[in-house]
Amino acid sequence: MNLQTNSFAYSPRARQVAAIIALFAFAALAVQPALGEFSYFVNLANMLRFFTIWGNIAACALMAAIALGRTPSQGTMAALVTMMTVIGSIYWSLLADMHHPTGIDRITNQFHHTFVPVASVLFWLRFTPRASSTFALVPAIMVPPLSYVAFALLLGQITGFYAYFFVDLTELGWTRFLLNNAGLAVFFAALGAVLVSIKNWLEPMIGEPSQPASLA
Repeated sequence: MNLQTNSFAYSPRARQVAAIIALFAFAALAVQPALGEFSYFVNLANMLRFFTIWGNIAACALMAAIALGRTPSQGTMAALVTMMTVIGSIYWSLLADMHHPTGIDRITNQFHHTFVPVASVLFWLRFTPRASSTFALVPAIMVPPLSYVAFALLLGQITGFYAYFFVDLTELGWTRFLLNNAGLAVFFAALGAVLVSIKNWLEPMIGEPSQPASLA
């Protein structure tokens, strides 16, 4: 987790909000493994196969860091917000009609796919200073999808389980696999750049007064 070395620091109010988001994210992540059919730790390991869980863990860690007085870099925060935007939008546009959790699982599902993504984006819009350069953040934004694909590929080769079609090497073959995931990285980069541009435009209206932050 990269941390900025400039003078910017989150306000006490921002740190309080970050603490609330971190606590809710942690609670949902901690409860979820208890709902599966296997042991707690086997269920926890199975959860890590999914990008949604990667995003929620990242949100929990970064918001906890902010609550404790740390300042994640602009690139790290932009990568987080891009992850959470993809998680929420893909779930509610493509998957929600096919997924019908019940009981406590329904509650944790809402935290994973709605509350934590939306809260993370709103926190970023409200409290994070505008970036001095949009495109300088693009490499950091591409790290999560590329890291996840590498992990999912390795896991699939070992276990035969592929959480998503775009990482299923056995079905795709190397050519389509590489093309799919190059396209995924470009999609994340473009979406992240758009989000940062929108944030920079909105910041004077909704954000706390700030100077552009460094990209360290």
